[in-house]
Amino acid sequence: MDTAYIFLADGFEEMEAFTAVDVLRRAGVKVMMISVTPDEIVKGAHGISVLCDKNVVNCDFYDAGTLLLPGGLPGATTLCECKELQNLLQRFMKKERLIGAICAAPMMLGKLGLLKGKKATCYPGFDQYLEGAEYTGAMVERDGNIITGKGPGAAMPFALAIVEYLLGKEKVQELKEAMIVE
Repeated sequence: MDTAYIFLADGFEEMEAFTAVDVLRRAGVKVMMISVTPDEIVKGAHGISVLCDKNVVNCDFYDAGTLLLPGGLPGATTLCECKELQNLLQRFMKKERLIGAICAAPMMLGKLGLLKGKKATCYPGFDQYLEGAEYTGAMVERDGNIITGKGPGAAMPFALAIVEYLLGKEKVQELKEAMIVE
């Protein structure tokens, strides 16, 4: 199975990032945490630091199957400025590979024009950046190869939507039972 890469910058929303990493790993998906800042230690919006697996400039993404963008500020803004990530997202869109973004992070997809004609959701107030998208305000929205989530409270359903896309409903049900998710 291809690797899921989650991109982190100082000020990322910990709940969104760590829930995705944890749930995907429980599902058997290889996950790599990638720093888009010069340092591989990234500090979240609520003071939790994490040592990333690699830095974006030192990664070739040959095995990438999924790209994930957590929200949080200024983390999501920093993600938007990362040229390597911009190029990677555009390549993934052309190949119709899975892209997930939650909270403020869908703004990057909107600014790159990747949401044109698609349904999407994000943290309230950031919908102005979803250029060309139909903003739904749903907790989680899936349209083709793009999954977007509304905010921290959507972290679990967002992660499970990614698992469903990759591994199917049976795997999601198995995880829900094991984690006691209703």
